[in-house]
Amino acid sequence: MKMCRGLESLPNNCLERAKGLKARLSIFLQKPDAFSKLGHSNKADKLRPSLQEALQWRETFDKLLTNKHGLAAFRAFLKSEFSEENIEFWLACEDYKNTKSSAKLSSKAKTIYEEYFENDAPKEVNIDHETRKITKNNLLHPSLSCFDLAQNQIYTLMEKDSYSRFLKSSTYQELTKKPMCSCIQQQNSSKKPHT
Repeated sequence: MKMCRGLESLPNNCLERAKGLKARLSIFLQKPDAFSKLGHSNKADKLRPSLQEALQWRETFDKLLTNKHGLAAFRAFLKSEFSEENIEFWLACEDYKNTKSSAKLSSKAKTIYEEYFENDAPKEVNIDHETRKITKNNLLHPSLSCFDLAQNQIYTLMEKDSYSRFLKSSTYQELTKKPMCSCIQQQNSSKKPHT
């Protein structure tokens, strides 16, 4: 995993990337009525999950991953933590398992291995030596299940570690805030304490 020590030690491109992620994530934090004033309410509705939808993500990790908004929010969260290689590897495995042509299996398997397993791979995932060895041996005769062990290990890592941090993150907390009706806010502000 890539780790950055502090903002002052980040290269400009890394800092700019973090700022870009924050800007992209901000769409989730926009109030729905802010878009309707601009005439973009349909776009905002498509980009922002409903409160009920976001609340379902905390039920199970699978519910988060199978929801397009949930997956996008979790992916952005992992990018903000510089550990996006985990979800990218998991998604690459899901795509790999949907490969229909046996002729493409070998080239796809090689690409995944080079991108996520080789020493100094651009998106090297953190898996144990034994799993790495088994996966490499599986590539001698690629099958739809050759990455299953490694994928399960990364899934468990994300579920036990990243998922719980995501649920505690300010981004998720903001998505699950219950909107208060403006009439209730006005009513509460007009109430005078009894003396």
